[in-house]
Amino acid sequence: MLNLISIVFTGLVVGVLARFFYPGDVDIGLFKTILLGVGGALVAGLFASWRSGGRFGDGVNRAGCLASVIGAMLLIFIGRSL
Repeated sequence: MLNLISIVFTGLVVGVLARFFYPGDVDIGLFKTILLGVGGALVAGLFASWRSGGRFGDGVNRAGCLASVIGAMLLIFIGRSL
């Protein structure tokens, strides 16, 4: 249960940061912001796993948090392009 709460909280923080740093207005609600943040973290984690040869989830670090925000911003860009 605690893992689920931490995933939701991390998704909220990453989603809010991605919405803040993305140029232009991003009109989505709280639930979609959380999903955006979780999706961004997954995109960044999968990319890091691909680059490192299969190691996934080495812990929390600043580069991983930045990559999660960039991944969420990429999802905003893809969503607007469709």
